[in-house]
Amino acid sequence: MTVPSRRTFAIISHPDAGKTTLTEKLLLEGGAIHLAGEVKARGANRRARSDWMKIEQQRGISVTSSVMTFERNGVTFNLLDTPGHEDFSEDTYRTLTAVDSAVMVIDAAKGIEPQTLKLFEVCRLRSVPIITFVNKVDREGRDCFAILDEVADKLALDVCPMSWPVGMGGEFEGIYDFATNRLMQPVGPSKEFDGSFTQFEGLDDPRLADFLSAEGLARFHEEAELAQGGYASFDLAGYRHGDLTPVYFGSALKRFGVGELIEALANHAPPPRAQPAEPVAVEPERSDVTGFIFKVQANMDPQHRDRIAFMRLCSGKFRRGMKLTPSGTGKPIAVHSPILFFAQDREIADEAFPGDIIGIPNHGTLRVGDTLSEKADVRFTGLPNFAPEILRRIALKDPTKTKQLRKALDDLSEEGVIQVFYPEIGSQWIIGVVGQLQLDVLISRLEAEYKVDAVLEPAPFDTARWLSGAARKIDDFASINRSSMARDRDDNPVFLARSAWDVGYQAERNPDLGFSATKER
Repeated sequence: MTVPSRRTFAIISHPDAGKTTLTEKLLLEGGAIHLAGEVKARGANRRARSDWMKIEQQRGISVTSSVMTFERNGVTFNLLDTPGHEDFSEDTYRTLTAVDSAVMVIDAAKGIEPQTLKLFEVCRLRSVPIITFVNKVDREGRDCFAILDEVADKLALDVCPMSWPVGMGGEFEGIYDFATNRLMQPVGPSKEFDGSFTQFEGLDDPRLADFLSAEGLARFHEEAELAQGGYASFDLAGYRHGDLTPVYFGSALKRFGVGELIEALANHAPPPRAQPAEPVAVEPERSDVTGFIFKVQANMDPQHRDRIAFMRLCSGKFRRGMKLTPSGTGKPIAVHSPILFFAQDREIADEAFPGDIIGIPNHGTLRVGDTLSEKADVRFTGLPNFAPEILRRIALKDPTKTKQLRKALDDLSEEGVIQVFYPEIGSQWIIGVVGQLQLDVLISRLEAEYKVDAVLEPAPFDTARWLSGAARKIDDFASINRSSMARDRDDNPVFLARSAWDVGYQAERNPDLGFSATKER
């Protein structure tokens, strides 16, 4: 089976490095949208196209991962926008399992920030190759060499500068692309890049003096020579293996370097790769259709109570109306209206190929981590649940809404926004999250989408651990620690610990039991 060319990639960065703006400009460059809703504009224009949830529009941050597809020069790009906010690291982690490469955005003034580092570790776990985009070079920033050295030291990667800024901030005169010997310059009062560039023979072309100021040219010559001589040259195998990162300088807001980034993804980024699975890894050339659900999103369209499961297609040619078997239930389902995404806009997909992300509308039959396949003989691995770091009790202001609350918590835990634990003693459910912002999102979404007014109260517990071991041993342990026992929504036994010390103490006293901080789905 021949697989058409697909590039499925994610953008990772620290909040405010310019990820959402870059996403918009990539879509603009790829012809998918005609007007980018800049994240800094005011009022109605301030709604970025990829941030569609109410809380995202209010705060100007991305809290869900969205999927967007665009085409350029015969290559189809599937872009997964990930939340940069660290509280959503679970959603981001699972999104990164569905991509073949990533673009890391770094703010030129700040360098590598904690969240970038955390997300990078996830990419390294799955050896996802990374292209680095140093954003905001049209503002005052750090020295370019300092940024390159920081990437090399902190991430232990070889760096290869593919373009270079002529000056930064107030002295910014443009960006020179080493591969094509083109110079892109700011135009007009807005200092934007309008798509026209000047072609040169090389760095020593005398015509450069006509386009750049004398100081700019002198500094550029000195820096460019050092940049090309002092760092590794581009090596495709090294990049795809995750040992080398090509670095592009640019400004997403002013459209510098965006076209080069798309070219780099088309030319260098890997096509769909084999995915880890049991009994054997699944190659994209396999003829039967397989895929896995890496995300479930409820209520994308507030007019309809819809739930959409996002599936990454791993092999085979998917056709509309096909019957696929989810590993969760084992009952085949017919996929009648699969969707291709463009943030909130969507269209029905008649066919899809490995590397594509399609949305499957369903009523709770599909869950994160489910494998969908024609023959039901394979299961994808590596989509874990993480132990929550914050636990809260949830209480209703209006006790008659219990049913709606249960439905809402079920939906949201299926999405992976929260985890719900049902204690053995007491009737108040306990909500577990990785970070504080998730609690705000929970309350905001309960109100906006389910009309449920609830408050969160402190719970006496600090963290949760999944228990594993012989059934009799677990029962013995549970009977002694009844007040700290709960079940998760899959009915697995969970130990709610009052502190990290408590976890260590119990693990020491019960060597036959496993206290796990992650749970494979």
